[in-house]
Amino acid sequence: MFVLVYVDDIIVASSSTAATHALLQDLQHEFALKDLGDLHYFLGIEVKRNQEGLVLSQQKYASDILSRAGMSNCKSIDTPLATSEKLSLTDGDKLGTEDSTKYHSMVGALQYLTLTRPDICYAVNKVCQFLHAPTMVHWSAVKRILRYIKGSWNTGLKISKSNSMIISAFSDADWAGCVDDRRSTGGFAVFLGSNIISWSARKQATVSRSSTEAEYKALANATAKMMWVQKLLQELGVPHVRTARLWCDNLGAKYLTANPVFHARTKHIEIDFHFVRERVAKKLLDVRFISSGDQLADVFTKPVSAARIKWFCSNLNFVSD
Repeated sequence: MFVLVYVDDIIVASSSTAATHALLQDLQHEFALKDLGDLHYFLGIEVKRNQEGLVLSQQKYASDILSRAGMSNCKSIDTPLATSEKLSLTDGDKLGTEDSTKYHSMVGALQYLTLTRPDICYAVNKVCQFLHAPTMVHWSAVKRILRYIKGSWNTGLKISKSNSMIISAFSDADWAGCVDDRRSTGGFAVFLGSNIISWSARKQATVSRSSTEAEYKALANATAKMMWVQKLLQELGVPHVRTARLWCDNLGAKYLTANPVFHARTKHIEIDFHFVRERVAKKLLDVRFISSGDQLADVFTKPVSAARIKWFCSNLNFVSD
C-alpha cells in the first residue's frame, strides 16, 4: 500500500481494494475524512483514466499561467527556445522592479509546470539562471515558453501498464554550453518499463575540461537517481529487474565505466568515477552506447528543433486531448 499526504490532501493506492477501504475506515475513526473516490485532481495535477492507463496533466494550471501573463490569446509557437539563441547574463537591458517581480512569478509558476511537462524542463532551467538580474531578452525568452505552452496546453503524460519492470535511463550533457561561465548542462530521463518517471535538466556545478568529463558527470547523476528509484521500489515491495540500464551517447564515458586504465587520466572526476564504476562492477548497472540521433535526454541539455521536440514528446509518452 502507498499513502501520499500533503497537508489535508491524501492519496491512497493499493493492489487490494479491501486494504484501501480498511485504511480509510481506520482514518475516519480518528479524523474528519471525506472520500472523494478515484483520483481526479491533486495539487494542480489532473488525472484522467483511459483504456491504456492514466494521463497526468496540468491543463487548468497552464491556462491560469497564460491568463496571469495576459497571453491567453497569444500566437503559439512550436519550440520553447530558439535553437540559434544563446542566452547570456549580459544580454539586453535590465528589467525594472515591477517587471522583475513579474518575471520571478512567471518563472516560479513554470517550474511547477515541469512536474508533468519534461519538454519545457531545459527552457525553464535556463530562464531560472537569470532570476537575480533579469533583462528584456530573458523576459522575451519566458514569453516564448508561454507561447509554446499555448500551443500544447492540453498535453499530458501517459502512464500505462508495462510488461517490463526494468529501470532504464538516458543520460546526456551539452559540453561548455553556457556562454557566461562555460559550465555544461547535464540531463537525464529515467524510465520504469515504458513509463518515464523522473527527469532533470541542470547546469553542472563545475567546469568540465572535456566532453567525456561532462558526460560522465551527467551519467553519475542519472545513476544516483536510478539508485533512489530502486530503493523506493524495494521499500514499496515492488519487484523489478536488479540491473538497471543506462544509455549514453559518449563512447569515452561508456568505456570509462568499465575500463580502469582510463582512471589515471581522469583523477579530477575521481569520486564520480568510483561511484559509477562500483555499480558496474557489482553488475547493478549496465551502461550501453546509443547514437546521438536516438538520445532521448538531448531535449534536457539544449534547445532542439520543432521536428526533434515532436519526436521527443512522442517517445516520452506525451498525449493530447
